Amino acid sequence: MKALFLTNEYPPRIYGGAGVHVQYLSRELSKLMPVEVRSFGDQNVAGTNLSAMGFGLVSNAYTCPKPLTPVLGAIQRCLDFNTTNIEADVVHCHTWYSHFGGILAKLNYGIPLVLTVHSLEPLRPWKREQLGGGYDFTCWLEKTAIEMADAVIAVSDETRRDIERLFNVDPEKIHIIYNGIDPEEYHPVESLAALRRFGVNPHEPYILFLGRITRQKGIIHMINAIKHLDPGFQVVLCAGAPDTPEIAAEMKQAVAAAQRLRPGVIWIEEMIDNRSKIELYSHAGVFVCPSIYEPFGIINLEAMACGTAVVASAVGGIREVVRQGETGCLVAVEQMNETPFEPLHPARFAKDLAARINELMADPAKRIAFGKAGRQRAIDIFSWSAIARQTKDLYESL
Repeated sequence: MKALFLTNEYPPRIYGGAGVHVQYLSRELSKLMPVEVRSFGDQNVAGTNLSAMGFGLVSNAYTCPKPLTPVLGAIQRCLDFNTTNIEADVVHCHTWYSHFGGILAKLNYGIPLVLTVHSLEPLRPWKREQLGGGYDFTCWLEKTAIEMADAVIAVSDETRRDIERLFNVDPEKIHIIYNGIDPEEYHPVESLAALRRFGVNPHEPYILFLGRITRQKGIIHMINAIKHLDPGFQVVLCAGAPDTPEIAAEMKQAVAAAQRLRPGVIWIEEMIDNRSKIELYSHAGVFVCPSIYEPFGIINLEAMACGTAVVASAVGGIREVVRQGETGCLVAVEQMNETPFEPLHPARFAKDLAARINELMADPAKRIAFGKAGRQRAIDIFSWSAIARQTKDLYESL
């Protein structure tokens, strides 16, 4: 049996959790069966059981509005995915960017279609800022693909409930398979090279945010919490890849204001490599995940595997990863009309975040205990090898 992965992200072009998922799942799954990956980019990997081919895009002749370029470019690549002959027994799609390719493969090549739901478009209304009218198309495309798929993988129980609520899908077609972690790669390290390179004082404690500059990740709420933080520790914001010029400008202004309020607010304006991430996780006093929507939240799992206590929003799949009072602290986010776009009381959310951060930063013994428990939880429940076996079993059932 051979699986074909269709994806936007694949190494070295990774900017989010879905790309991390595809990278590690394809690697582990290829130990059990042949896997071919088709992605956006110029990848060219010809392994024995794992191969990857990137598909580029020439869009300089596009005269459509700029926000539509990534939408229509994705459709063009999905066509290219299919005009290149498919010799696989199942097609497995990741994020809406690849869904049209999966639909074409299912209908034209007669193979089962599997989708992993990393997030859901109806629950990300801020994407209209980025895509304009293309957001209506991506919502339609996602709905069409999910409702015609032979199997839908939800990365958390919360995501399964969202799928059942938003789409017309037979519940028996929905399967919960978590995201994972490689605890041999993500583990506490002693090296301080990344801290020194980015200007973080290794002799002073710090809290860490790591993620994209997008409404979903709640970075602005993290910055708004800074004015409520106790003195005596640094704030490291590792945040890049802004969704829009508008949120990039908002981020720049907010960070500048925070830096005027207190010393030691450090903004790393790039998406960093894994080695640097692991160093930053390992030495952080607390990892902070203020997301307002998160189907799973793989970054929390990365931090836990590196032995770091977590303060995170009590939303989505985060509640299935972070154990309140055991591996970290969960902060309630009251939201309006079940739409995870903006907290109903953003000022209260920022103050609550700060309170939990202050609590842990003032209690080193608790932080250490949470960090040890978090790493053990990552090892026991979220290994990629177990997730690959579950995925292979699902393919075989189809």
